[in-house]
Amino acid sequence: MRVLVVEDDASLLKVIRDIFEGEAFQTDTAESGDEGYYLAEQAIHDLILLDVMLPEMNGVEIVKKLRAQSVWTPIILLTAKDAVTDRVAGLDAGADDYVTKPFAVSELLARVRAVLRRRGAIGQEGDLTCGPIRLVRATREAFSGETPLHLTKTEFELLEFFMCHKDQILTREQIFYRVWGGDSSSALTAIDVYVHHLRKKLVAHGAGDFLRTVRGVGYLFRGEADVQ
Repeated sequence: MRVLVVEDDASLLKVIRDIFEGEAFQTDTAESGDEGYYLAEQAIHDLILLDVMLPEMNGVEIVKKLRAQSVWTPIILLTAKDAVTDRVAGLDAGADDYVTKPFAVSELLARVRAVLRRRGAIGQEGDLTCGPIRLVRATREAFSGETPLHLTKTEFELLEFFMCHKDQILTREQIFYRVWGGDSSSALTAIDVYVHHLRKKLVAHGAGDFLRTVRGVGYLFRGEADVQ
């Protein structure tokens, strides 16, 4: 999974990044509101941890603009302990939860897991399940029922992104930046090749209809989430 952390305190930002990377999250960071908003509106993250007090554009403004653009990535706000009005404004704007500073690492991770569970992104044990397909994040294994799918690293990351954003049309640009990264030398056409290989493995296990092509746009992963 991929998380975006927007925090203008460089030392705290490093601490939070280390926390997430220690939990096997791919972590992107930004130190200003404008930069954070630009990264967030790409809609390639599974979670955004967003400080309220930021230079250029504050966290509540970012939440409002993202929700107005129909970017529904889960957002957890970082707020000062006494900033009740900020917390209320952020939640009313569409944030999913908040964590007050200073915070305990265990509380932050618990709130992250709770938000992702509510959104259907992970199950109680961190597994991601949709129909017969199950991803085990801890070991990066994929199963159809009890049968291993034997995915490559890139195929796993593709399927994880699709399942975390089920019933959403994902453009090729979103997929490219999420899986290959903006600095990758890979061409956008590589996406179609990898999706073709992934679909063949899904078809072989009776799950080919879950992944659909949206002609001229990108791909759509359909199916009922089963949160365990």
